[in-house]
Amino acid sequence: MAGNAHPRRSPAGRGAQVLAEAVRGHHLRAWFAVVLACAAVGTLGYMAFFGWGASDGLFMTVITLTTVGFKEVRDLSTFPERVWTMLLAVAGVAIIYGTIGIVAETIISEAASGRREERRMREAVAALQGHFIVCGYGRVGSTVAHELEHTGERLVVIDILPASLERAAKAGSLVVEGDATDDATLRAAGVERARGLVTCIDSDANNVYVTLSARAMNPGLFIVARANTEGSEAKLLQAGANRVVSPYTNAGRRIAELAVRPHVADYIDAALSHGNLTFSLEDIEIPAGSPLAGRTVGALRAEGAVTLAILRQDGAYEPNPPDARELGEGERVIASGSAEAIARLEARG
Repeated sequence: MAGNAHPRRSPAGRGAQVLAEAVRGHHLRAWFAVVLACAAVGTLGYMAFFGWGASDGLFMTVITLTTVGFKEVRDLSTFPERVWTMLLAVAGVAIIYGTIGIVAETIISEAASGRREERRMREAVAALQGHFIVCGYGRVGSTVAHELEHTGERLVVIDILPASLERAAKAGSLVVEGDATDDATLRAAGVERARGLVTCIDSDANNVYVTLSARAMNPGLFIVARANTEGSEAKLLQAGANRVVSPYTNAGRRIAELAVRPHVADYIDAALSHGNLTFSLEDIEIPAGSPLAGRTVGALRAEGAVTLAILRQDGAYEPNPPDARELGEGERVIASGSAEAIARLEARG
């Protein structure tokens, strides 16, 4: 299942990893320094105190520090020689146990760091309400997530591939590792509290299964499903998808629009682009009790927003409504205008 979910590692997670690597590097350098220092001091001690040669002193030091138990190269006949050798033996044991401690600390630190990051991710996902879920972080899913993030939406990425999850985490998304067709995975992503779900898996069967499961767990969820082959659109709609998109069909239509109506296509792209700050094209909902209910199309025009169409409660579009047309509760307004005017309308919607 291409692009189904692992956590973009968060800045905090990357910082913890860098710190852990720095600590491990410091411990390793300190370990080498202690071993070399003990070997050098032991060798010099045999040479300076007891008149041994460098080769004999080094050999005796090494076999003592490593506790291998070979026969002494010289008889340890004097008490000072025995004391010096015992000190080196104690130092060798300390080095061995110190090495075990460093290795254990590294393993425990890695495990604890991973658990902390997973716990932080679970807590962040559990706190979400009205977010979007993107199932599958392949080429299509990553583009969807990128656009949602730029519109200010909160989202959770689900995928089974570690590489995909790593990319999503690095992009700043919250992630849940697992198979999106599994109910437990969808619950971990907060599907009951989500506003919408986009399933972009490269398998139509998996997309159908995800749609069925998500619809059963959240009847009010807005679901957009990817269709990879002809004939799958109907199955996805029957499974409960609100919208079905075929990347290949849409790409063909897009190419045709650019060839026939390039300026119209460019205008729509600019109006929908999150990077355009001069004008915008938005879908504005008028819920019950909205201050926009009862306002006229002409009043919106006076505020700098042109009403292109109104989506009535019966699902029909009313294009180019007259200025005297009043807006009703439960309707949606497709409006274009300056970014400031549209933002004001959205705030009052």
